[in-house]
Amino acid sequence: MTTDSFLPHTPSSVPAPCGVPQFDPLRVRGGKLRLRRALRRRRRAPAAVLAMTAAALAATGAAGADDLVAQPPPRPAVQERQRPPAVRLVSAPVRIADAATVRLLRPGDRVDVIAGPDASTGAGGEARVVASGARVAEVPKAGETRSDAGALVVLSVPRSTATVLAGAGITSQLAVTLC
Repeated sequence: MTTDSFLPHTPSSVPAPCGVPQFDPLRVRGGKLRLRRALRRRRRAPAAVLAMTAAALAATGAAGADDLVAQPPPRPAVQERQRPPAVRLVSAPVRIADAATVRLLRPGDRVDVIAGPDASTGAGGEARVVASGARVAEVPKAGETRSDAGALVVLSVPRSTATVLAGAGITSQLAVTLC
């Protein structure tokens, strides 16, 4: 390599500017017609699809739109099973005899409440289920329970079940089992 290639350009080394020759503007003919033809073709495709759909429906014997409006839809022979009316739930505080069992519960758990015979009265009897599938709403915090007095749990139950729970809590000791 020579050292001349690294030298800055001098005005004599730059080529002279070239002029652009003059020419007439280009005119494209038929542009509007092409656009119109394309639009016409696009209209034909949906029309053809609709015509084929109508022909297929006519061939299968499907009812037209006028038939559907004139006749109401047939009623089913068997009535659908109706939902039972919504039951309003109430909060029922329940004292459970065993505080250690209550520590196992969490809000949202489902429990069965069992009323057993009261050991302090000495009366014999059978244990019975007072509430089935009750949802636990609140449980006491870790330091709030005393093992001798049991623990208070709040259950969400129907009003009639809350009445039965209150009566059973007075006459007997209550226990819970997780469902």
